Amino acid sequence: MSEWLVLSIAMASACAVVLTIAVLNNRRVGDDDDPSETPDVIEYMTMMIGVVYAIVLGLAIAGVWEGRSAAQESVRVEAQALHEVRARASVYPAEVRDRIRADVDAYVAHVVHDEWKVMSERHTLTERGTELLDRVRADVTDYVPKNDHEGQAYQPLVDQVAAADDARSSRGQNAGATMPGVVWFGLIIGALVTVGLIFTLQIRRTFRELLLAGLFSALIAFLLFLIWDFDAPFGRGISATAEPFLDMFPGVTG
Repeated sequence: MSEWLVLSIAMASACAVVLTIAVLNNRRVGDDDDPSETPDVIEYMTMMIGVVYAIVLGLAIAGVWEGRSAAQESVRVEAQALHEVRARASVYPAEVRDRIRADVDAYVAHVVHDEWKVMSERHTLTERGTELLDRVRADVTDYVPKNDHEGQAYQPLVDQVAAADDARSSRGQNAGATMPGVVWFGLIIGALVTVGLIFTLQIRRTFRELLLAGLFSALIAFLLFLIWDFDAPFGRGISATAEPFLDMFPGVTG
């Protein structure tokens, strides 16, 4: 059974139960009942729906912001690990050191100039980037240290390459949208219900009331846009950037 079918059944069942109870309760009301003596529940329900929807909006914004922060952190870790590989390779012979640094520079240049655009448009990594990082790994792991000094640097270099690979995988996982479709369904329906409840309060055409209604609707629209913008950490306006690569490899990325 799909999640959409389960959601539809749950919502329909909840509505049916509430409406059934309301109809049965209304039949039990006598002719001498005076509705003016009972508290008006409309304003209370409107307030509660607004509060619940505000909580949902806050959780959604916190979730997508956390996803964006995690995406930016993965970029920083990857850039830092590659920077360490480039720096620690100085203990190796000139031929090996230059090959490692050249392959690191080639990978970073590809990430900044080519792969970043692919992540923004297709929400995926490139095969070329994987090949270039594998070449860096081979440069580090295939070399056999010739002395104790090189031997002491070997394992840290391997660890830094592994850290860069892990951060790259995390970057790829965060490239696409993270908000499930069912959550967007709830956010949009909740926005329509919340804004629609304004009309249950018998809003008039005075300038003050119309201004407040317009500002409230605009605020809901802005918050939904903010969630949508943060939902793709690498693909929209307020997105994660390649700044760590630009800072640590200015000669390559410039």
